[in-house]
Amino acid sequence: MRPRFELLDPALVDRIVDEALQLLRKPGIKVEEPEAIRVLVAGGATADGERVSIPEVMVRRALDTVPRSFELYDRAGNAAVKYGQGMVHFDPGSSGVAVLDPETLDTRPSMAADLARLTRVADALPAYDAVSTAVVAHDVPTEIGDLYRLFVVLCNSSKPIVTGAFTPRGSGVMIELLALDAGGREALAERPRAVFDVCPSPPLTWSEFACRNVMDLGRAGVPAELISMPLAGVAAPVTLVGSIVQHAAETLAGIVLHQLAAPGAPIVWGGAPTIVDMRTGATPMGAIETAMIDAGYAAVGRSLGLPTHGYLGATDSKVIDAQAGLESGMTALVGGLAGIDMISGAGMLDFLLAQSPEKLVIDADVIGMVQRLLRGVAVPTETLATGFFEQSGPEGRFLDLEDTRRLFRSEQFLPSKVIDRTSRRAWADAGGLDAFGRARRRVEELVASPRDIGLDPATAAAMAACITATGAPYGLTGLPGVEAPVVARA
Repeated sequence: MRPRFELLDPALVDRIVDEALQLLRKPGIKVEEPEAIRVLVAGGATADGERVSIPEVMVRRALDTVPRSFELYDRAGNAAVKYGQGMVHFDPGSSGVAVLDPETLDTRPSMAADLARLTRVADALPAYDAVSTAVVAHDVPTEIGDLYRLFVVLCNSSKPIVTGAFTPRGSGVMIELLALDAGGREALAERPRAVFDVCPSPPLTWSEFACRNVMDLGRAGVPAELISMPLAGVAAPVTLVGSIVQHAAETLAGIVLHQLAAPGAPIVWGGAPTIVDMRTGATPMGAIETAMIDAGYAAVGRSLGLPTHGYLGATDSKVIDAQAGLESGMTALVGGLAGIDMISGAGMLDFLLAQSPEKLVIDADVIGMVQRLLRGVAVPTETLATGFFEQSGPEGRFLDLEDTRRLFRSEQFLPSKVIDRTSRRAWADAGGLDAFGRARRRVEELVASPRDIGLDPATAAAMAACITATGAPYGLTGLPGVEAPVVARA
């Protein structure tokens, strides 16, 4: 039996869906893209300018065509992430604009080399089933920033990727990069390697760019992950349940548009909501109420039979301290117990502004503990305990038993050396480092360890040529974060 956290009862879930459907009819959704309005109206919606009213029948029809599950594949063609199949996966948080400097403990603008370093760390850690375009590369022209980030990740990891396009031309070139890596457009559609985040704007708005993006992804057969972001009390109702209703309305609208553009294309019921701290105006990702909204909207998505995503496991702390551990551990645990398919946020701090490879390795042990809890209590022996006593003798020599040697690795999660479980003397003899110091050492070990990511040199060269040609008009010179040694190693 696996443990599960149920925040909402079925009757409340039904009320949430009902009110979301009411919001889709009145006041409706603001749609800022003319083609999207035409697609919605052709499908049965009514429009008054940019305000579009979507009837329930359209929503139900769209939900009927959404795949209930799908996979993301690694470069070797293995199904490494399984959405909608009862598994919980984790990936690093995305789109930070800074990294934590381990020397100064201050943040600085992130560069392409930082993204490469973060990607190599996440690629090496089994806790992460996918990697992400974790930070913005400030040494790359803004006009190609999103697609360049994907390029860096492709050149430093073999795992599935959580990414997103943030410029009008980004998604097209990003899909082309993925097709080059997969061996063509058809191969990419059959074995997608990436899922793209698409974000409506609170409250109840789908921007021109978001509409364009969700339709393009559907038509390309590339999975889309809808990231509704209600801000409880400011850009959403202050009540947790009210924010969950708004999330449902915004996400259902995106599903309708997506499925009208490409019926049967894979899509995820995701999000990154937060409360707003009325004392400071901050949007705390580490707040327990934020995690509760995630667990609540995931329950709604699951009731509709959809794959789910949540943004949890991050901290609002500015350094990696007790607050970082408290917030990251608690929210990752809530997401795991809520059964969310993909949980993003590891490695992030300072309200999602910054990433840290040191936090990534600490969070990997958090994830290991969460996954161990989710496996629950098994019964791997014929008796529960009496057999052990029969074998151990009157003195209880359990350590001598073959079953002890055989089962301890499956019964226990054995964390990395970042988690200290030695005596005080042994800890002092090893340098007396705190968790952050041990994490720094672990990061250096991971970055220095060679890894075969299976990237064919010809494919790397084709992707580099694509990026060079796309970036040249915007002043891209060289390939920061993906210099010749990285390509050669691949």
